[in-house]
Amino acid sequence: MPRSVNHVASKARRKKTLKQAKGYFGRRKNVWTVSKNAVEKGLTYAYRDRRQKKREFRKLWIIRINAACREQGVSYSQFMGKLASSEMEINRKVLADLAMNDPKGFKAIFDQVMKG
Repeated sequence: MPRSVNHVASKARRKKTLKQAKGYFGRRKNVWTVSKNAVEKGLTYAYRDRRQKKREFRKLWIIRINAACREQGVSYSQFMGKLASSEMEINRKVLADLAMNDPKGFKAIFDQVMKG
């Protein structure tokens, strides 16, 4: 009896991986064995970096808030300590955006937090 192979499914699987490798350089885009490894590694990086992106943005926000606070003569930690003890509930993302795009608005919040 001849061997039965589901060529339709295996070809579709390869085609899917080659489609994901579109835009890769050299053999990575059109050779199955090479593209399989490249796509697998790329998906691993994508999974990892979805988590790292959150950390990177938080770091960026802290840097921006710290720079705006230093212009007022106060450190980031002192400002955030006062903010936590005040009744204001404003997150780092919004504070960083204000510090970059609306310095007067940030100064108003800063003054209110530091006096209260």
